[in-house]
Amino acid sequence: MVDVEQALALASRPAARIMRAGRVVACPIDETRLIVIGMGAPMADELPAELNDDPAARSLASIVGWPLASPLTSATHGFAALLPTDGADRPLTTVRFGQDGTGRRYIFTPRTVSISDAAAILADLAGPHLQGMLDSLVDRLMGRPVGRRLLSAVITLLQSGTASDGFIELLGETQDGAIFLRGWGRHLVPGVCRVVVSGESPAATECGIATFPRQDAPEGAAGFVGLLPVKEPLRARDIEGLVYRGRGAWRYARVHEHRVIAGPTETPGHIRSVLLQTHSLPEVLLRLRAAANSFDGRETISALPLPVRMGIDNVVAANGGVLISGWLLDPEGHVQSVRLCRQRAEARIDDRWTRLDRSDVTDAFTEEALFHKALDHHRHSHGFVVFMNGLGGDVAAPLHLELKLKDSRRAFMPLAPVARIPARVAALRQIKSVDAEDWALSEIVDRQIVPFLCTAERLSPTVTAFVDAGPFDAAAGPPIIIAVGEAEDGDIDAYLGLLALDPETRGAPIAVVLPTEWFRRQAERIRQRAQFYRLSLRLLSADETSDVYDLLEAGVRALTHETVVLLAGSLLPHRTGWYGKLVAAHAALKGSVISPTLGYEDHSVRWAGSWPSAQSDRPLAGRYAGYPLGAVSGLKLTRVAAASFECCIMPREALMTAGGFSAGYLGSQQKGLDLGLKLSRTGIQSYWLPSVQMLGSDEASDLGAAAAALVERIDQKIFSARWVRRQEGEGNPVERGSA
Repeated sequence: MVDVEQALALASRPAARIMRAGRVVACPIDETRLIVIGMGAPMADELPAELNDDPAARSLASIVGWPLASPLTSATHGFAALLPTDGADRPLTTVRFGQDGTGRRYIFTPRTVSISDAAAILADLAGPHLQGMLDSLVDRLMGRPVGRRLLSAVITLLQSGTASDGFIELLGETQDGAIFLRGWGRHLVPGVCRVVVSGESPAATECGIATFPRQDAPEGAAGFVGLLPVKEPLRARDIEGLVYRGRGAWRYARVHEHRVIAGPTETPGHIRSVLLQTHSLPEVLLRLRAAANSFDGRETISALPLPVRMGIDNVVAANGGVLISGWLLDPEGHVQSVRLCRQRAEARIDDRWTRLDRSDVTDAFTEEALFHKALDHHRHSHGFVVFMNGLGGDVAAPLHLELKLKDSRRAFMPLAPVARIPARVAALRQIKSVDAEDWALSEIVDRQIVPFLCTAERLSPTVTAFVDAGPFDAAAGPPIIIAVGEAEDGDIDAYLGLLALDPETRGAPIAVVLPTEWFRRQAERIRQRAQFYRLSLRLLSADETSDVYDLLEAGVRALTHETVVLLAGSLLPHRTGWYGKLVAAHAALKGSVISPTLGYEDHSVRWAGSWPSAQSDRPLAGRYAGYPLGAVSGLKLTRVAAASFECCIMPREALMTAGGFSAGYLGSQQKGLDLGLKLSRTGIQSYWLPSVQMLGSDEASDLGAAAAALVERIDQKIFSARWVRRQEGEGNPVERGSA
């Protein structure tokens, strides 16, 4: 008699001659189960099973049996039994089905077989009962979570019979997260059926199926479309096939090798092309209709036959958040919700936006027939501003707005965020676009602009070019980094003259940092003037800068000196010798930040140290403001909460470790205080040197008085949000005292 392992190579022999009563073959399905195939007497659907005559290896076997086409004296039925295993790699010798004393004992063939070999044995042994047997077997295999190895085994079993059914020819991803399928098959039933997606990561789900007539399909087959509601990330290109429950049996539809993959904007068109021909349950047709009307990259709001229109003025993306301003005209209240969408992520925005008056929108639609009777000419709150953060999805994926109407229709507006615009510029543009007298301005600032700025990231300012106008590298002493903005354009020549007249600064290394555009226009003229004065000067061109602090930071990043002197181009030394005094004070207090007194041109105090404040919303405050400079010039070097970075001497590494100046501030005052507190938290001490004075004016603003006051209020809110709560929890990190 021939053993099974020898008979596998003899596929032409009948199963009855290959199998022997009392012998069984084992096939591991996955890490925890195996199939045992054999012949014998009829058995119940479930029986106790014992492996290797070991009472500790007892389990409950699930058995599928069938009558043999050619019964033997010793065996009238074939069987396939599913046995759980503990995953241990041990030889299989015997298996007993049934209770002790009454059970039937079988001997395993020496080696296990692969699933493909097991499928061939079952096909030969089951004969005309193969399809029913496979369906029962797969039913039991699919009754638990399906892994990739188990699914592969199921597909192999189904393909060994007649369970392969058609092909999937098109797969399309949708903006709603579902995957659209189109193909043909013989056994697909319209409605909702259980399916398992075959691929890198098998997924069990419910699929809505609709069928439609296809003249190019084989006889007895029909076209089908389906929607897979994917809960976890699954790409259409990773799908290899679909195991599904068809008419009374499990089937497998394979993805055709020449399949078409459609993207989210192409898929709705493919669905619309067959939607009117499909047949299925109403709930499935509704799902297909919704998918057919999903976003395909086009603006569809203007095509609505209702008085609903929308326009977008600005869209700015910053650090995963999006600031949107525009208008929505909906005088009859047809819109139920407005959502911001990206890939499979979405968030409602109409419950968090700020509305503002836009009479221009009312005027623009007054003469249109659709809006003529609907508009209320006493109400103009059509505008909106909204900041949405934490939307999720791929930040590089396209954004769009979805309007859901009360009659379940949807309409879409694609969004194109402005690329690489600084958050500060975007916020200032938004503020300038709103009438200062508008009742909504305060809410726009508090609910939209401040959160937008608080989450904004800042590109570090960098030096893109430099020109030496003297022996900069050979000069001794800490370099003086001077930030010269366009406001100081006309004063740079006189400034260089003052530096040349002071013996200390004439020989010091001087780095003048200019915005890129001004550098291109003025670098040659400044270089010639520096050479005339015989200064050791280096001109630096800085990019990604918005104010004097960004220019100073760019200069610090471009140099490698251990200690640097920062100086805003708007400040002028009150007397010569200031540089030497700062350097001497820093030599005695290495690792600290030391600033002089800042005064106005009338010789009154503008800044004389930042001190801890008792006000809960302002953790730092100034002293001596308005005093004559002479009243403080005799005071000693004093410890303060934060230095002024308009003029100071400091370790270069301190600024680098702190990450530079923080993003989000519209002005410079709170931006400087912010860095001062960051340095204090890292143990860097700050001092005020009263005996040195610099003269200059406050930060100039081209926004107008009202907008400038608003900018100051915004910066104070951002500063308080970042520091007040932190200091309440930690206690004030700065102690009063003097050196």
